[in-house]
Amino acid sequence: MLQLENLAGLFEKNRAAASATVREFYIANKKFNFNAQPAVMGVVNLSPDSWYRESVCLSPEAAVRRARVLCAQGADIIDVGAESTLARAARADDTAQKLKLLPAIKLLRAEKILVSAETYSPRVALAVLEAGANILNLTGNARSREIFKMVADHDAAVIICYVQGRNVREVRNFDFSADPIEKMRTYFSRQLETAERAGVKRIFLDPGLGFYYRNLQDSAVRVRHQMNVFLNTFRLRTLGWPICHALPHAFEFFREEVRCAEPFFAVLAALGGTDLFRTHEVPRVKAALETMKTFK
Repeated sequence: MLQLENLAGLFEKNRAAASATVREFYIANKKFNFNAQPAVMGVVNLSPDSWYRESVCLSPEAAVRRARVLCAQGADIIDVGAESTLARAARADDTAQKLKLLPAIKLLRAEKILVSAETYSPRVALAVLEAGANILNLTGNARSREIFKMVADHDAAVIICYVQGRNVREVRNFDFSADPIEKMRTYFSRQLETAERAGVKRIFLDPGLGFYYRNLQDSAVRVRHQMNVFLNTFRLRTLGWPICHALPHAFEFFREEVRCAEPFFAVLAALGGTDLFRTHEVPRVKAALETMKTFK
C-alpha cells in the first residue's frame, strides 16, 4: 500500500530534483505558467474503437460540440486522435487518419480552440500541422528528425512520447531491467537533442503510460508501474521541459466507478510534478487539482 513513508523516502532520495523548474511558453496567444499552474488537455476520440465512449465523436461537428463542453469545463487544450491505442483496435492508414482529423482540426481552430493532434505517421503529421494543429502529439519515434523539422517549420509544439518500439501500436513487452525513469531520461535526452537541433521551441515529455505493452496487461503490474512513474515524474522535470501525462483508467479496480479513476491518478501525477494532464474527465480532474491547491 502506498504510504506517507514512501513519499518521504522518494523526496529525500531526490531532493535536488524536487525543486526543478521547466520552461514556460505561449501556444498561440495563451501563456502556460507550468511552474505555478498545471494545464489540462481534454480528449476527443475520432475512432469508434476507443473504450471511453463519452469521448468518441464520429463527425467533425460532434468533435466541436464535445470540445466546447470540455473547454467550458476547464480544458486548456483539446487532443484529437483518429486511431485508438488499444491493442485490439483497427489500424487506420494515413488516408483514413487524415479524413477524420483534418475537418475536425479546421473547425476547432476556427473557434480559436487550441488543438493537439495525435499520430505517429510523418504524412499525417505534416497534414495536421498544415491544417492548423498547435501541438503534434507524437506517439512514435520513426523518422523523428523529419517530423521535428515539420513542427519547427509550422511554429508548433510537440509532445514527445516515450515508447519502447516504433510507435504506440508496435510495442511488445516493457523492459523493466533498469529504473524506468532513467531509461526515459536517456530516451528523452536523445529526442530533445534532435528536436532542439531541428528548431523546435515548445516541447512536452510524455512517459507513455497509456501504451499497451504485452506484459502490462495484468492490472496490478500495470497500475503499480503507472503509480511509480507518476510519483517519480519530478525527476524528469530536470530535463527542463514540462511533463504531460495521459491519465489511465484501471477499470479492473474501479469497475462501475471507472470515471473516478482518472481523478485518482491525477492526484498522484500532481504530487509527482506533472505539468499537463491529458484526461477524458476534465471537470473531475480540474476539481481534484483545484482542491490540492488549497493545501498550504
